[in-house]
Formats: sequence, structure tokens, C-alpha cells
Amino acid sequence: MILRNIIILIFCASVSVVFVRCASTTPTDAPKTTVTPKPGIKCEELTDGCDQCLKNVSCYWCESSKKCAEYPVGDIFPQKEDCPLSEARWLECWLNFEALLISMGVIAGVILISCCCCCVYCCYCKGKNKARYAKEDAKLERQKEERKMRQEERRAERKAKNDEIRKKYGLVKDDSGYTRFENS
Repeated sequence: MILRNIIILIFCASVSVVFVRCASTTPTDAPKTTVTPKPGIKCEELTDGCDQCLKNVSCYWCESSKKCAEYPVGDIFPQKEDCPLSEARWLECWLNFEALLISMGVIAGVILISCCCCCVYCCYCKGKNKARYAKEDAKLERQKEERKMRQEERRAERKAKNDEIRKKYGLVKDDSGYTRFENS
């Protein structure tokens, strides 16, 4: 049940990401010009727009100031003084850092929770199954003993009945292990 809900949540999240991405892309009728930045160009020199800036992986675009800046390698995220996280774009113009952080946190949380749930479920069910199998084995053993006892009772009744019939017709066997030796 929980696993099904997690799968549905992941599916819905991926569908919404695809929908947002498709909705925010430019129409295919518009001609696209791809300009690859030269390796020697600094990020600050790329002022033609977000698409131009983000073609260089080491740059990020600040939507509020409309500036391209070099991604701070020493820090994980751009400083708030440079550009607020909700306005900073990296890799894609439609995705801001704030949404990226929230979505990555949610995805990591879902993965972590699902792994924990799977581990707990497997460990709990194994213990529960062992107890159930032990209970079932004990029940089968008890039934086996009952069948054995009924069989012994039936065997004793059959022997008593056979002995009674033998006595009736004079075919009684002596219980002694000795027989008379006759010389003929």
C-alpha cells in the first residue's frame, strides 16, 4: 500500500516536471540559434540573455538583475547578496534554485523513507513469517502424533480381534518362543 502510494507520487512528480518543461519551452516554429561560448569568454561578458548564459556550465543567470555570473565553485549555492535563490537559474532557464532545492529535498526524502519502509517491512515480515511457520510446523507435528496414536489404537484393536477369532477356532499361537520338538 505504501509502496504503491510512493510509486504514484513519483509518477505524478515526473509527469508534472515533464509538463512544466514542455509548457515552458519555446515553440518549435521559432528558429533557434545555437551559439556556443568560446572557452576564453567570462560569464560576465555573456549579456544576451538566459539561454546564452546557461550554455556555459560554469555560469548562472540572475533573473532579477538580468546578469550572467560565474557559478561560485567554493560555495554550493550563489550568495543571496549576489542573487536570491528564487531568481537564480542554472542549467535551465525555467528552473530556479529554490525549486531545485525543494524538489531535490523531496525526492531524497521520498527515496530515504521508501528505503526505510522497505527495510522495516522486510525485517518485520521475516520475523512474522518465522513465527507463523513455527506455529504451522507445531500444528503439523501435533496432527502427525494424533494420527500415529489413532493408528496404534486401530492396530491394537485389530490384533485383539484377530486373537479373539483365533481362540474361537482354536488357532491360538503360544506366546512362548519354544516349540515342542517331536521325533518322528
